[in-house]
Amino acid sequence: MSRWLISMAAAITHVNRAIFQLTLWLMAVVVPVMLYEVIARYVFNAPTVWAMELAVLLFGPYFLLGGPYLLHLRGHVALDVLRQRLSARWNRRLDLINYPVIVAFCAILLYFSAPAAWSAYQYGETSFSAWNPPIWPAKAAVPIALVLMLLQALADFVVLLLAPETLPAAAHEVLE
Repeated sequence: MSRWLISMAAAITHVNRAIFQLTLWLMAVVVPVMLYEVIARYVFNAPTVWAMELAVLLFGPYFLLGGPYLLHLRGHVALDVLRQRLSARWNRRLDLINYPVIVAFCAILLYFSAPAAWSAYQYGETSFSAWNPPIWPAKAAVPIALVLMLLQALADFVVLLLAPETLPAAAHEVLE
C-alpha cells in the first residue's frame, strides 16, 4: 500500500512539475508584449489598448499554476528563521500540521472559486475594457491551481508520513 501511495505522490509531483515548466513559457509571451507596449507608448506615443491587460491575464495563471510545484520545492514564504533553529523532528511535526492546513485552505478557496469560474465561462464574462477579452480562462486558473495545490499538499503529506522521522528531506527526494 505504501508503494502505491508513494507512486501516486510521485505522479502528482510530476504533473505539477510539467505544468510549472509549461507556465514558464507564458513569460515568453508577457515580456515581448510589455516591451512592445513600452516602445509603442514612449517612442511612438501610440499606446495599445490590449498589452497591459493581456500581460495581467497571462501573469495570473503563470503565478497560480506555478504554485503547486513551488510548494513541493518548499519555495513559498516560510518562517525560515524559526525552522533553522529547530531539529529535523520538530520541522517534521510542523509539516505534519502545515500540510492539512494547506489542504483545508485550498478546499475552502476551491469551494468559492469554482462556481465563480464556471459562471464566468457560462456567461462569457469579459473585462469590459476597450479591448474586452474573455476572462474566464484567467478565472478558471484559480480553481485548477487550487486542485493542483491541494493534491501536491496531500502528496507531500503522504510522503512525510511514510518517510523515516529523521529524514524528512529524503522523502522529498523520492519525488524528484
